[in-house]
Amino acid sequence: MAMTLDVHVRDLRYFVAVAEELHFTRAAERLYVSQPALSKQIRALERQLGIELFRRDRHGVALTDAGTALLPHARRVLDAWEVGAAALDTARAAQRSTLVVGMSTSPVRGGLLPAIRSRFTAAHPETHIRLRQVNWEDPTAGLADGAADVAFVWLPLPGQERYDWTVVAEEPLMVALPDTHPLAGRAEVDFADLLDEPFLALPGSTGPLRDFWLALDARDGRPPRIGAEIASTEETYEALTAGLGVCLVAAGNVPLLTLGGVTARPVRGVTPSRYVLAWRREEGRRPLVRAYAEACRRVTGRE
Repeated sequence: MAMTLDVHVRDLRYFVAVAEELHFTRAAERLYVSQPALSKQIRALERQLGIELFRRDRHGVALTDAGTALLPHARRVLDAWEVGAAALDTARAAQRSTLVVGMSTSPVRGGLLPAIRSRFTAAHPETHIRLRQVNWEDPTAGLADGAADVAFVWLPLPGQERYDWTVVAEEPLMVALPDTHPLAGRAEVDFADLLDEPFLALPGSTGPLRDFWLALDARDGRPPRIGAEIASTEETYEALTAGLGVCLVAAGNVPLLTLGGVTARPVRGVTPSRYVLAWRREEGRRPLVRAYAEACRRVTGRE
């Protein structure tokens, strides 16, 4: 009958020390444990295995045949564990020296990312910055599930109380619409004139952010008409050129959408957008997070 043995690495370490010293007191000193605790642990291991590993008599301690058989395997397990522990240390160090920056739309604002990167890297040359593009289903751009350490996101965020941020840009909203739209000829559009238009909406998972881009606060309780759902810049452009609806867009993102067949006009009567660099509140004291936020503040002139 095969026994399933869940032996702890610590027990194997104790066993190997006693097997090599053949002396409980010396083994206990080598392990920095008390001799009674070591003896008790070895007895418990023998009970668990159902066989004696050591013979103890007045001449001292000797390995039994079972102990001799186990010793080379126990050493191999401990060696393998050392390698595993070293790999973990390496991974931990790499994690500490990598900062993952999440974003959904690339922030096209005047070379912002390269400027932050060069400032940050000057202070932390050993740190690797990894950019992670996240689709619009996750408005926190990887912060909520821990996939990003800091992220460029739009306010409001779902679960906003969990985050801190520094504002990157406050921008007026414009409306993007097909060139052929009756309102496309106007210099400016009143939001009141858009109330009956079908709107392109973010996925439901974005919660308060979806509401913001539909300008719910400017509708006096009138529900918006949803023409289509969009989860990327490409989808937004396709939906606009297909005439499925119009959408509000921050001034800084207009170049991403006006690629031919689409125009954008300033809108009166809606709250400006806030684009921020955010991080999980409990990580605000982490040196790399603070350093990146500081570099961002310097670059955007918001110190």
